[in-house]
Parts: sequence; C-alpha cells; structure tokens
Amino acid sequence: MKILFVSHGFPPHATAGTETYTAELALALKSRGHEVAVFTAHKDISRTDLSVDDREWRGVAVHEIVNNLYHEDFRETWSHARIERAFESVLGAFRPDVVHFQHLLYLSAGCVGAARARGAAVLFTLHDFWLECARFGQRVHHDGAVCHTIDFARCGTCLAHFKYGQGTIERTVGGVIASVRSGTGLNLGPLARGAAAKLSKPGPNEAASDAVSGAHRERAARFEALARERWTSLQAAVAPNVDLFLSPSRFLRQRLVDEWGLAPEHIEHLRFGVDPQAFAPKMRTQSERLRVAFIGSLVPLKGPHLLLEAWGLVDPALRSKGSLVVYGPSQHRPDYQEELASRARASGARLGGKLDRAGVSATLAATDLLVVPSLWYENSPLVILEALASRTPLLVSDLGGMAELVEPGVSGFHFRMGDARDLADKLALALAGRAGLETLYARAPDLPTFDAHVDAIEARYRRFTERDRRP
Repeated sequence: MKILFVSHGFPPHATAGTETYTAELALALKSRGHEVAVFTAHKDISRTDLSVDDREWRGVAVHEIVNNLYHEDFRETWSHARIERAFESVLGAFRPDVVHFQHLLYLSAGCVGAARARGAAVLFTLHDFWLECARFGQRVHHDGAVCHTIDFARCGTCLAHFKYGQGTIERTVGGVIASVRSGTGLNLGPLARGAAAKLSKPGPNEAASDAVSGAHRERAARFEALARERWTSLQAAVAPNVDLFLSPSRFLRQRLVDEWGLAPEHIEHLRFGVDPQAFAPKMRTQSERLRVAFIGSLVPLKGPHLLLEAWGLVDPALRSKGSLVVYGPSQHRPDYQEELASRARASGARLGGKLDRAGVSATLAATDLLVVPSLWYENSPLVILEALASRTPLLVSDLGGMAELVEPGVSGFHFRMGDARDLADKLALALAGRAGLETLYARAPDLPTFDAHVDAIEARYRRFTERDRRP
C-alpha cells in the first residue's frame, strides 16, 4: 500500500509523543514493504511562510510545510486554504491508498475532506482533545484549571488570552529574516527567537487589568462565538470524511462519543504497543538508594515543577535515602527553565537533560519510581507504556489516560492531580520503604507489543482499502 501520514510535527524537528509514534509507525510499515510518506508542518521564521520543503528522514519521504502562524484570522488555526492546496498537491503526486491523520494542529481540517475526495481510505488517531479544544487540544484553561466539561463561554475567556498567531511586528521581522536567508544563506532565526523570549514576559498586573476591562469582555464574547463555530466546523469537515477514528485510551474515546457526538461504531479503542526488546525487564539494575525520575517535555502542563516542589516538601532525612533526576529538553520558555533549575537546586534534585530513545530505555531500567505528574488529562503517554514494559513502578496523576493505564497496587500508584502535598506524602512513603514497590508487577502487564500494534493498524488499512475495491 501507499500510506501517507499527516502530523503537526515530525523528526528531527519535533520528537514528542505523537511525533515519535508517527515516526516509528512509518518506519515499521516501510520495513513491511509499504511505500510511506509524511505531510507535516514546521515553524521556521528564516524560511518563506507556507513554502513546502521536500526532504527525507531515514528513507521516509517528508513533505514539510512552513507554518509561521502568520494568521489573518483565528479561523486559520483550523481551516487554512493555502495549507489545503499544498496538501492536495502532495496527494496528487503521491496518490496514497491510505491517509492516516495523527494531528491537525498547524495544518487544516479541510485536508481530511481532500483525502476522502481523492478516494483514499482515511483513518484518524486521536492523540489529544484537539477536535474539542482550540488551546492545543489540552482542555486546560488560561488560568491553569482543567476543563472537565466543555463550556463555550469559558472557552471564550480562555481564548481571549490565547496567542494563536504572530503579530504585525513579528511577521515583518520574520519576512526580513527569511529574505536574508534566501539571499545570503545566513539564518538569523535562532537569534530572533532568543531576543523574543526575553522580551515576551507580561508585566505583573497585565492579566489582572485586562481581565476586568470592557475590551476583554468583548473579546471573550467574540471568542465564545468562534469556539462554537470551530466545534461545528470540525464536526462537519472531519467526522463525515474519516472511515475510522482510533483512540489509544478508553477515556478519550468516551469523551468524543459523549461530548463531540461521534457514533460509537465510528471510533475504536486501540492501545499503543511497545518494543519488548528495547524495554525488557531483564535490563533492570539495582540500587541501595531509591532512584526517582521524571522523563518528558519540560513544560508546565507536564508538571515537572510540581514534582520538584513535592520533592522539596519531603523531610531532608528521607530525601537523603533517594535521588530525583528530571529528564527532558530545556528549550521551552527560558523563564520556566530557570524556575526548574532553581527548584532543583533548592531540593537537591538534578536536571538530567534530554534523552534519546536508547537513553529512555536505559534510564527506565535504572529507575525505581517514575513520576508522571501531568496537570491535564493526557491520553496514553508513551513513557508510561515504556515504564510498564520495563516494569518500572509508576506514580501518576489520578486523571484521564494516566489513571487508566496504572492500576494501583499492581503497576504503581495515583496521587491527586496538582496536589504537591499529596505527591510529597507518596514520595515519602516510597523513600521510607513503606509504599510496597517491591510487590508490584507480580504479574506481567497486559501490554501489546509494537509489532502487534502495527499488525492491528495494517489490518484496519486493509479493511477499508479492500472495501473500496469490491465490485
């Protein structure tokens, strides 16, 4: 088969969970003899906006559109005609049998209809709540609270604060930088991003003064209407053009059925798989001290600051019985990275930097307790699946896909999401040897292998491509 993946990012520029999964699935299918290509987006102000770069990654053809977020209107965050035209050009040249959407962030919902119009089988794996939530699909309000229900009026107050595109000055600077690179080859983008990060901090009273202004109320009302429009537009543009939605968690699947109105037979629960060789339990090492770790993106919603705060709340005598290392890339928000470094120094923890795929495996094998303190629902974090495969004890937020994956007393424990005190108490029990970590994994976790997952994906591709060939 000819298979086209669609994702908001792809290696080497983007290597978070969705991008890593997409890349590994693409390589696996390529190794089985399929022809695989990727359509993706990348922000690079040194390149011409909405230009397409054709490149290759480990033998996979990648068509990468530059999206510098120069939006004329909020609607272009979900419906962008020029991105759709670029996608249609790729469809026409590649002529895929299957188009498998992984994410539409930074792309356009109309790409789904374009794939259907070309006669391809269309599948859509749901990695988060982007179809419901315009704020990166995370269902977290501007004030940091999780949105347990969808309330368009609340969406309006959130999106009123949401920086969804570049301003006039940023667009002008970006255009100059792109021209310089085109004419001379000199890339001033990294320098501009560093300067922008230092200048972008809001003043201490900015949010408070804006929140009570009449202009803000008017803006919130406008975005409430836009949130409603986005919801119905996506229902019309996406749902009818997808043969099958796939959800790696039962939690997300049920939300899309109950809230977004997907027919239950239109969305299947299909768990991700893990390579049992890369994360084999036999690789585990031993230590007299309790080795606690965080592995993930160092961004606020992943909660590394909460873990560091909780670690600092543990009695120093107990902390001396263990160690905490926080692993992850540090390019997001310099002020937040400074906060993490300060908390780590104060609590005796350490920032371990970014891990490659082999590094994740080795680190899990040398970890006695992996903490996943995310402050949003999550879905099916790969690091939890990899920890399960390596039989690493887990301590996770009691929310969404995280709680679904970790069975208390069997593979780990839960703590109250966002509660540093409760997390500190759980850490103290583990450090004192009273958490029962040694009794976990009495039975092997029920976890599909990655090969079995690829088999399941391939079977679904065949189901819909063979349907289209019937007389």
